[in-house]
Amino acid sequence: MVEKKRTSLRHLLRALRSRNYRLFVAGQGVSLVGTWMQHVAMSWLVYRLTGSVLLLGVVGFTSQIPTIFISPVAGVLADRWDRRRLLLATQTLALLQAAFLALVVLTGVVQVWQIILLSLILGVVNAFDIPIRQSFVVEMVEHREDLGNAIALNSSLVNGARLIGPAIAGLLVASVGEGICFVLNALSYLAVIVALAAMRIPPAAHAPRAKRNLRHELYEGFIYAYNFGPIRSILLLLAVVSLMGMPYSVLVPVFAKDILHGGAHTFGFLMTAAGSGALVGTLYLASRQSVRGLGLVIVRATIFFAVGIAIFALSSNFILSLAALALTGFGGMTLVASCNTVLQTILDEDKRGRVMSFFTMSFIGMAPLGSLGAGSMAGIFGPRDTLLLGCLGCLVGAAVFARHLPHLREKVRPIYLRMGIIQEVANGLETAAEQPPLVENGGLKKMEP
Repeated sequence: MVEKKRTSLRHLLRALRSRNYRLFVAGQGVSLVGTWMQHVAMSWLVYRLTGSVLLLGVVGFTSQIPTIFISPVAGVLADRWDRRRLLLATQTLALLQAAFLALVVLTGVVQVWQIILLSLILGVVNAFDIPIRQSFVVEMVEHREDLGNAIALNSSLVNGARLIGPAIAGLLVASVGEGICFVLNALSYLAVIVALAAMRIPPAAHAPRAKRNLRHELYEGFIYAYNFGPIRSILLLLAVVSLMGMPYSVLVPVFAKDILHGGAHTFGFLMTAAGSGALVGTLYLASRQSVRGLGLVIVRATIFFAVGIAIFALSSNFILSLAALALTGFGGMTLVASCNTVLQTILDEDKRGRVMSFFTMSFIGMAPLGSLGAGSMAGIFGPRDTLLLGCLGCLVGAAVFARHLPHLREKVRPIYLRMGIIQEVANGLETAAEQPPLVENGGLKKMEP
């Protein structure tokens, strides 16, 4: 029994056998806790200073809007240059942003325009960082069969931090104020910088790539993603969910204060509940053997996400709201991690950076438009109706994706045939095929018949 549990744990954490990925997990784990602390503290600071739902939306907008314009360029850079050095630069800039934010808050000179400007700066940094980091995962994992597990564990890392960070931030904000959260976030970046510096990347992994005209490379990546139905459909679904559903987080401070009649600690617990559900979702994905069935998982996860938002919107009970956000977190992160896993498995290596930049645009780049819209609509129609409308949009997106799922399976099949995957299980988005899977390639697990 004990041996079986150890075997299951080794399977769940199998990507950690790669030294570079272990370093990444250690450093990124510390940094992400600080990131979530800053996110919660900044949202609460803006609402405390202004009491404005609209300004909450504006801050969310400025922190994410650069993604739409900058991420495609970052994708080209990720396909051209040493991704580790690029990440060292972005993490250093993020450290400086957090340090300056801590300075203006602790000295008592903070104003809303400063928060908005610093949010914009961080948005620019993240627009470069996220697609480069997503593309870098494949370089850190020594065993290709562990790629899917590494992606799921990376999402688990994000949501483990999402579980811890908001809870700590809620307690710190309530006791000593927001400034200390920004200080701790600045210090947390040192962990990931040290981890990146300690990695040993094979020279071939970051050999200079052929450089062509930037516009041509952007166009080439766009045409590749647009013309391949599975990539296009996944990116469009993510864009709809990010636009209509993900902005729910912008309105959580409003629900915490005005509907649930709580304070900063209530806000922290609500965000922690969402993180708990998301962590469960990513651990579930990490335990999966392959990408088989992820098409149906994507559909179901979108439905769970939407239903969770609807329950949260209608709830006036703290416990029910916690449960609703746990379901929302489970659905949202299961959706995103599943889409990430499928994309990383089926895309061409020489276009990985550009496709992951489009993934970043769909997941994060659309969110600022949603945040701004949610903030504006909440001021006119109220936060509850705003969330319910977003829920409806997500359900429509899930229905359209489900309708096209059989066609997407057929599109994926030739890709896996070219990759050398056994024909009987070449449907990368298949739902319930009975045949035993498959030769490992690009994150799919080999199993014996």
